[in-house]
Amino acid sequence: MTSPTPPEPFTADVYRARMARAADSAAGAGLAGVLVAPGPDLVHLTGYQPVSTERLTLLVLTPGQEPVLVVPTLEAPDAEAAIGAPALSLRDWTDARNPYEVAAPLLDAAGRYGISDNAWAMHLLGLQQLLPGTSYASLTQVLPMLRAVKDAAELERLAAAGAAADATYEEILKVPFAGRRETEVSADLAELLIGFGHSQVDFAIVGSGPNGANPHHEAGDRVIEHGDMVVLDFGGLRYGYGSDTSRTVHVGEPTAEEQRVHDVVREAQAAGCAAVRPGAACQDVDRAARAVITEFGYGDRFIHRTGHGIGVTTHEPPYMIEGEEQPLVPGMCFSVEPGIYLPGRFGVRIEDIVTVTEDGGRRLNSTARELAIVG
Repeated sequence: MTSPTPPEPFTADVYRARMARAADSAAGAGLAGVLVAPGPDLVHLTGYQPVSTERLTLLVLTPGQEPVLVVPTLEAPDAEAAIGAPALSLRDWTDARNPYEVAAPLLDAAGRYGISDNAWAMHLLGLQQLLPGTSYASLTQVLPMLRAVKDAAELERLAAAGAAADATYEEILKVPFAGRRETEVSADLAELLIGFGHSQVDFAIVGSGPNGANPHHEAGDRVIEHGDMVVLDFGGLRYGYGSDTSRTVHVGEPTAEEQRVHDVVREAQAAGCAAVRPGAACQDVDRAARAVITEFGYGDRFIHRTGHGIGVTTHEPPYMIEGEEQPLVPGMCFSVEPGIYLPGRFGVRIEDIVTVTEDGGRRLNSTARELAIVG
């Protein structure tokens, strides 16, 4: 398997612009700033991906001020090398110091800050102890659009990840299913994703027969049988951006009921994708897909949201669910993945990643959505 030429790395100017937008967004939301712990937000804003540990690493973004990264002294060389040209300044601290005393002067003692969802509680509490007048809210709550709208370079990476997932699906159709354990087919999926250029496999769900009625079933030791419906849901990271696709296949010819349920999900998925357009609300995508499934009498068997955002992680805002009124904006990327789950019997899910365009939506997955027959 061969991979195309990797995209050019993001430059320091790109990261500077992202940090500036984040600080401006914080000001617009009435925040004193943004505090970013190791994790996807830090990767997106700086390109730096340290291990999250008990040692404090914290990016402080304040409107009108230079970005500052508080970092352990022993990790400062890695941070400087990863970030490259001086997109921000470093404040390092040794193990003999209280790291919160280094971070505290960077904060407004009475300010309200957005903080990464995955920040450690001990770090937040350490800041609060020194700055009892500060308050904090999760970035998902106060700045849900922080990573939601992708630029052209990010869309290129997402498209490449989607193409690799598509190639994986085309190849998995050629392997034997009947008589093999779910874990064996899952291992095939993971190997194919890596072979087609993924650096990381986040999940490779194989739910056969009754296991397909559990949307997040972990592949197990069940032996796949002739006559099984099999839900495949797999994805990971390529060039730092996510893939996530689902298809449902059948071992041998399906029954009329199995075919009908699959057709309903396929129609619902098409309706969800057709609802994607600038200005529509996230919940409109969910409503469009759910209406089809409800019309055919399976409404209570569609037990999850229709979609989730994707980017440097495979699950992130925005979410396609009733009550989410966030308008769709060109550059947003998210899944559209309705499903029907019949406990003790089988499940069906079909999923594509869709990006919002200037006049509608574009799928980043192109494999056939009809019920594929496998052996």
